[in-house]
Amino acid sequence: MFGLVDCNNFYASCERVFRPDLEGKPIAILSNNDGCVIARSGEAKLLGLPMGAPAFKYEQFFKEKKIHVFSSNYPLYGDMSNRVMNILADMAPEIEIYSIDEAFLKYTNCDYLDLQSHAVEMRKRVVKGTGIPVSVGFAETKALSKVANKISKKFTDKTGGVYIIDSDEKRIKALKWTKIEDVWGVGGKLTKRFKLIGVHTAYDFTQLTDEYVRNQMSVVEVRLKKELEGKPMLDLDEVKRKKNIAITRSFDKIYIDYEQIKERIVTFAVTCSEKLRKQQSCCNSLLVFVKTSRHRKDDSQYYNSVVMQLPYPTSSSIELAKFATQGLKKIFRKGYRYKKAGVIVMDFVPEDQYQMSLFENANPKHKQLMKAIDLINHTIGSDKIKLAGQDLQKTWKMKQEKLSPRYTTKLNEIIDIKS
Repeated sequence: MFGLVDCNNFYASCERVFRPDLEGKPIAILSNNDGCVIARSGEAKLLGLPMGAPAFKYEQFFKEKKIHVFSSNYPLYGDMSNRVMNILADMAPEIEIYSIDEAFLKYTNCDYLDLQSHAVEMRKRVVKGTGIPVSVGFAETKALSKVANKISKKFTDKTGGVYIIDSDEKRIKALKWTKIEDVWGVGGKLTKRFKLIGVHTAYDFTQLTDEYVRNQMSVVEVRLKKELEGKPMLDLDEVKRKKNIAITRSFDKIYIDYEQIKERIVTFAVTCSEKLRKQQSCCNSLLVFVKTSRHRKDDSQYYNSVVMQLPYPTSSSIELAKFATQGLKKIFRKGYRYKKAGVIVMDFVPEDQYQMSLFENANPKHKQLMKAIDLINHTIGSDKIKLAGQDLQKTWKMKQEKLSPRYTTKLNEIIDIKS
């Protein structure tokens, strides 16, 4: 059996853990630079707040509906996610962390296990250990466990947050209830194709023949169809090295000066290098891009990017910052008002397996230097040691006017207990 555990309204729930006075009240979480709504509590959804709503257009709506608005607090959310996943890992024989708020579980030879009681206990432990409410769905396949989880969350009063599809009768009933656009892996384009041929529910999808699905769509959809029929085609995914790492950000304000953008590019390159070292990889190329704001119709629009093929594989912050700066020099144009930039590192090789060059290689001294910097930053706080090309005085570059404290990752922001 496969299980899917999903944290309910995860970002909003994280805020409520440390603000119990917000229980039952509408909450909205904004994207980077407080741009648009990326998460809503159930109460905010009922008030009609749409996903992706631009914050500046909905300021009056927030006030009228008394919606509590927060800037996205990713250090807090990431730490709370780790705590939830650690509890799940202790209770399940196998786990695949699917996203920041979801995890697949796998149980083999579990005839002896009462899944209902096990799932109830799982929910209790997560709530007791973290304060985050979760929903649990069990079924014979990963795709069906997604359906089961959706039912457990939609009908919490009846299911108690746990639903198990353990019979063909339950499976068919669940598939008839599930809209085709809500099926795991079915996107907008595929939904339109399905509806053109009269497929409106997951059950309708399973009534198509394998041959038709294979000829008109692809083998991926055939596997999905079999999953919905209760035939396991997908196993838990192993943790894999990322194939590329991207750090892209909108600026806190319009930048026109080269030095301002250079500082951001250097910082993005340093962050990419840290992530590379964490997964023990080096990159052979990187992409740098800059762009103006498409929302400012009166401004001249400009977008450009460049791919830098590196002379040798590296994960050194110093070297990647140098190559990223060289890329920026090639694409920067004076006279434009820039709003966003980014660095993407690509073409990875394991740090202990790359081919040495006869003429030019990464500086071998950087490896120990980067190791020492990572250790210090991890021990006493990120960004304590920076490159000279970074802004030494300012850590937060994003607009985060409604940021809550990082209760669990910053000692000076830990919650105060008053007697």
